[in-house]
Amino acid sequence: MEALKLLEDNKLPIEYSYDEEADVLYLSFGPPRPAVGMDIGEGTILRYDEREKIIVGITIIGVGQRAKKVIKSF
Repeated sequence: MEALKLLEDNKLPIEYSYDEEADVLYLSFGPPRPAVGMDIGEGTILRYDEREKIIVGITIIGVGQRAKKVIKSF
């Protein structure tokens, strides 16, 4: 639950971009900014601003392939 609490306080708009060739989804809370990438497994990377001590983005690798697997399972 603590990880969710970190995101609850975010008042910035969520911006996103998708790189179709690389099959990567980038989510940014507010404008993209420098941050440390923390691999949390399964192709998901949290972007963390150490100075502000907040999560500023999430990168999801292989999001299109994952979606196709889920859709095929229905």
